[in-house]
Amino acid sequence: MTSASTSSPGRRRASAAMTATALAAVALLAVCLWHGSVDIPDSEVWAALTGGHVKREAWRVIVIETRLPMALTAILAGAGLSVAGLLLQTTFNNPLAGPSILGVSTSASLGVAVVMLLFGGAAGVLQGSLGALAGAIAGAAVVLMLLLAMSKVVSSGAMLLIAGIMVGYLASSAISLMSFFASAQGIQGYVVWGLGSFSSTGFDRLRWLGAPVIAALLGSLLLIKPMDALLLGERYAASMGVNVKAARGALLTVSGALTAFVTAFCGPVGFIGLAVPHMARFLTSSSAHSTLVPATMLTGAATGLLCAALTVMPSTGLLPVNAITPLIGVPVILYIIIRRRRLHYFN
Repeated sequence: MTSASTSSPGRRRASAAMTATALAAVALLAVCLWHGSVDIPDSEVWAALTGGHVKREAWRVIVIETRLPMALTAILAGAGLSVAGLLLQTTFNNPLAGPSILGVSTSASLGVAVVMLLFGGAAGVLQGSLGALAGAIAGAAVVLMLLLAMSKVVSSGAMLLIAGIMVGYLASSAISLMSFFASAQGIQGYVVWGLGSFSSTGFDRLRWLGAPVIAALLGSLLLIKPMDALLLGERYAASMGVNVKAARGALLTVSGALTAFVTAFCGPVGFIGLAVPHMARFLTSSSAHSTLVPATMLTGAATGLLCAALTVMPSTGLLPVNAITPLIGVPVILYIIIRRRRLHYFN
């Protein structure tokens, strides 16, 4: 009875926090659809969304083919990167682990660099092109398979983490070398892609982002029990009958797939995967992954929509996503560092 009474307030707080986050996400979705660089009357936005008559065809195109795909991309990218960060933080028991820590996003960037820098924009290779997307996915897939192979050999999560960081350094070195010899056109295209954007994915390509991201998010829900066991340490998880290497491989696969596809379509978006899991923990006051995983999805979706809304500049177009994400992520990370330092000194 005592256990139930003490856990019930926690569940109520987590439920209230998730409800508030969902409502915030809906409000931010409305902001993304109704607010833009082009001033469109509210009634015309609603008519475009509901299939009604719109006075100007250009307004319908802007709402349906630009604003709506951008908002859906922000939801998928925010949720995907956030869950990837949560999985990695649990896998390595490190609060500062994020999607870029294993070199997956850097290797995806290397794949894009091969397309854009070596070919210098030839054959219509521009931001968001099929060539760039294929390069990003291929680059991320190669390093993910390498890390999965290493996870079967290396028993220490810390050593696997170091291996991922080293792979990232190698990819960065290769990108620097290609940049030195690349054409100005290729460098410009790669730099623009590297700034990050939620606006380069139209409905024709949104399904190629949505299907794998949604599948991976559903897959993360199946890993809740192993994550709860790993939260208490690999030895404890093994004593509970969890196959640690298999669980780690599954976690790396899901987080790597989320990072790879989001990076391929949106560029190397920073800080969301690192900061949002901590925001979800703070909002729900829970460490149970049955609460944290869905809370992280919701918080990540809301954060993605917030970033998308803040990138819109009236009459001047869109800011890069990576110009906005540090404004949200850095304060969260500094708070985590300061809080852990206080706990270290006072406990």
